[in-house]
Amino acid sequence: MIVHPFPPLYDEASRILILGSFPSVKSREQQFFYGHKQNRFWKVMASILSCPVPETIEEKRSMLLGHHVAVWDVIGSCNITGSSDASIQDVVPNDLSPIFEHAQIRAVYANGSKSYEMYQKYIYPQNGRKIVKLPSTSPANAAFSLDRLVGEWQVMKEYLTE
Repeated sequence: MIVHPFPPLYDEASRILILGSFPSVKSREQQFFYGHKQNRFWKVMASILSCPVPETIEEKRSMLLGHHVAVWDVIGSCNITGSSDASIQDVVPNDLSPIFEHAQIRAVYANGSKSYEMYQKYIYPQNGRKIVKLPSTSPANAAFSLDRLVGEWQVMKEYLTE
């Protein structure tokens, strides 16, 4: 069983919450979200937010919080082979209630099918908050080009420009 090794990223001003499934091997090593160089999350977010692509963890943290974006994962612990979402078993979900209690979350987005599926199974029955499924930024989602991902992820802009 692998336990999620780092905390959620949010503050009182966070308006949207982006949920992944569980951190990749690289993210677990770096102790921060979307650590694999091929993951397109940071490029997609920088494009949507009209910012330079952040390089350091501090730049990444500042970009997200500065634009009222919270990030966390649905799964708190599980058995997983490498970074493969398909191998995830024995799921224990994260408790998202502290984020919802302390931030002004207006919309929740799933980064990919596995996070959407896990949210619907474990979290939605508890809180009744809808989640919007977005295509995964993972390198495993080769069917989506960077431009196509940016296009799909634009839906969150309505909550970022209020």
